[in-house]
Amino acid sequence: MPIKEPTYKPLFYFKNGFVSTVYSGLIRHVKEISQERERIILNDGDFIDLDWSFSKEKTNKLIVLLHGLEGNAQRPYMTGTAKLFNENSVDAVCVNFRGCSGEDNIKYRSYHSGATDDLIEIIQHITSTKQYSEIYLKGFSLGGNVILKYLGEGNVIPKQVKAAIAVSVPCYLKGSSNELHTFKNILYHDRFKKHLISKLKIKQTQFSDILNITHVNSIKTLLDFDNIYTSKAHGFKDAFDYYEKSSSLQFLDNIKTPTLIINALNDSFLSSECYPVKEAKENSNLYLEMPSHGGHVGFIDKKNIYYNEKRALEFVNLLD
Repeated sequence: MPIKEPTYKPLFYFKNGFVSTVYSGLIRHVKEISQERERIILNDGDFIDLDWSFSKEKTNKLIVLLHGLEGNAQRPYMTGTAKLFNENSVDAVCVNFRGCSGEDNIKYRSYHSGATDDLIEIIQHITSTKQYSEIYLKGFSLGGNVILKYLGEGNVIPKQVKAAIAVSVPCYLKGSSNELHTFKNILYHDRFKKHLISKLKIKQTQFSDILNITHVNSIKTLLDFDNIYTSKAHGFKDAFDYYEKSSSLQFLDNIKTPTLIINALNDSFLSSECYPVKEAKENSNLYLEMPSHGGHVGFIDKKNIYYNEKRALEFVNLLD
């Protein structure tokens, strides 16, 4: 498909990628949305919490939302999309990845950029227990990579899944990791690292036979974290093996579900490989939009409805 021409025109002070990213992550608030929690037990005995919100009228449509690294179902980018879709006759379920719902998960493993097995179980749960004939998927950052990999790696995609949207998605993980380790991203890097290590120290006390506290204390970078924990806990040889096998870029050619990727050109988390122009031009199901502005999961727009939220709604409505 031809590359989609973006129409995003933010106010002057939100053209700055850093300002857009920080404002959206730390300052934005979304009010007047009510969520109901459902806990599902996974095949390995662990659990995932799903936070549901509903349209005022009965609907057969649902959007499934996946958050980014160390996010949760209450992040404004999640509830903002859920609220807009609820107001347009679509139910929403905001997924909390393992260990992200305010309660530590049971297993040593948790979540990662390529953990499509959990998404498969979530969708199976929804299709077997709910009556939705149209299901849309939307993921942010890490969650976007999970969705793209799920759609392209050869899974049987249920007929109810009609479309997907991936926002600020690091579809080439090694390149994105390199960017996060540069000086321009040091504040983001250190914030992520602080949260991840804090959770890992709790896990270490539960699984001291697997993980030594010395190893935890030796983590100085996100790359160290992926080498010491992410890769080993999820069956990869090391961080680079994890990045290689979990990057969705290699699976984009195989996507058969209409899918929109929105990656801002001033997103400091993304390397050049995270703008899959060639793949979008060669796959009629893949749409790529590259606004000049928006930062990482930013896209601030009028009336607290963000550009990526409006575009997601427009995209799924075009399918009707």
